[in-house]
Amino acid sequence: MTRVIAVNSSPHRDNGYTHLILKPFLEGIRLAGGDVELFYTRDLTINPCLADIYCWGDGDGTCSQDDDMRMLLPKLADATIWILATPLYFSGVSGQMKNFMDRLLPLGLPKVVVQYGHTGHPVRKPILNSKVVLVTNCGLYERDNFDAILSHIRAFCKNVGREFAGALIRPHGWVVGKEMPEDIVTAAKNAGRQLIKEGTISPEYFYTVSRDLISTDAFLKKSNTC
Repeated sequence: MTRVIAVNSSPHRDNGYTHLILKPFLEGIRLAGGDVELFYTRDLTINPCLADIYCWGDGDGTCSQDDDMRMLLPKLADATIWILATPLYFSGVSGQMKNFMDRLLPLGLPKVVVQYGHTGHPVRKPILNSKVVLVTNCGLYERDNFDAILSHIRAFCKNVGREFAGALIRPHGWVVGKEMPEDIVTAAKNAGRQLIKEGTISPEYFYTVSRDLISTDAFLKKSNTC
């Protein structure tokens, strides 16, 4: 069974727009036989990295900070798939997600090797076919609002020695409230199934999940109505 760890860094937890895409995606993963654990950063204590490099010295893979990353790091080390779910804030991940990502340093070793055609730190516990998926949403209209975060997660994957398996992005999702159109929900669920069976997310599901919900003019009118 494929072990999957999902981390949702939305301050709104399971009542935000990020969760509207993440929920059916995880349902599809479970239906395909994936073993999913979902964590919300709002429920956890994850402090910023102190950059003391204790984990690479005396800690030997253990962080000097005794917070909830002590519980998460072994789970992440054993998981084949990581799902990073975050709202898009100012072209990047939420602050809560960035703290989480920075605190993954103990999973690596203090040496440099070439992996995925790029120099980086090898992981302490290699997992065959290990992958990362991004699930994200933003309030603005165009898909290109996600260009920077997609580039960031691809670079992150190189640094943690995992394959980028794809993303589900949802621009201007708020315009339909808390009920996503059925075709988008179905596409997210099918993407979860496909991830477990094929190890990737197809462009078909990517574009369906991120399709326009209303016209640009209607979006502007709705956005500027008091």
